[in-house]
Amino acid sequence: MAVASTSTTTNSTGASQALLDSMNTKSTKASATSADADKFMTLLITQLKNQDPLNPLDNAQVTSQLAQLNTVTGVNKLNETLESLKADYAASTSAQAVNLIDHGVLAAGNGMTVSEGKAIFGVELGSYADSLQIDVKDSAGKVVHSITMNKVDAGVLPLAWDGKLSDGKTTADGKYSLVVTATAAGKTLTDAKPLTFGTVASVSTGPTGAKLNVPSIGQLTMDDIKQVL
Repeated sequence: MAVASTSTTTNSTGASQALLDSMNTKSTKASATSADADKFMTLLITQLKNQDPLNPLDNAQVTSQLAQLNTVTGVNKLNETLESLKADYAASTSAQAVNLIDHGVLAAGNGMTVSEGKAIFGVELGSYADSLQIDVKDSAGKVVHSITMNKVDAGVLPLAWDGKLSDGKTTADGKYSLVVTATAAGKTLTDAKPLTFGTVASVSTGPTGAKLNVPSIGQLTMDDIKQVL
C-alpha cells in the first residue's frame, strides 16, 4: 500500500550531543561530591588540631563525625548514580528516536488522512472485545464507511482502508475522523481508542527529552508511540 510521502529534516547530531552532555554531567557531579568530602575532612582535622588539650575530643565524638561523613558521601554517591542512570536513559531514548525518522507510527488520535484513495490507522484495545466497530466520518460528521470485527484481543491493531464506499466508488482524499465502539458481555468498553497514523520527519532533543516531529500529528515522545510500522 502506498503511503503519502513526507519531507524529512534529520537531526543527526542529537544522540551524540546527548551522550556528551551525559558525560559532562557525570564529571561535574563526581567533582562536587569529592569537594564536599574534602571540606568535611579539613574541618575535622582543624578541629582536632585546635582542641583543648585538657578537654580533648573523645572517641565517640570523632566516630560520630566520621559516620556523618560516610553518610553524606553515601547519599551523594546514590544521587550521582540516579542522575547517571537518568542521563543514560535520555541518551538512549534520543538514539532510538533518531532511528525512527522516515518510519510510520501509530499514536493516540481520531484523525485519519486518505491519500490516493487509501488510508492507514489503528485501534488500541485495553481488554478483549466481543465486537468492535469503527466508523469513518467525513468533515460534515457523516459516516461514510464502517468496519465491524468480532472476537478481538487486547492490544494495538493496525488497520488499512482502500477508500472503497458501499456504492463501489472511492472516497475523496482528505481528512476524516474515527469513532471506535467496542463491547464485551453486552457492555460498552471504555478502553477502546482510535489511533492515528503519521510519518516521523525529524527529531528534536532538549532538556525535556527527545521529541519526534510528525507533520500530520505534531510532536510526540517515545511513550506516545503505540506501534512502529
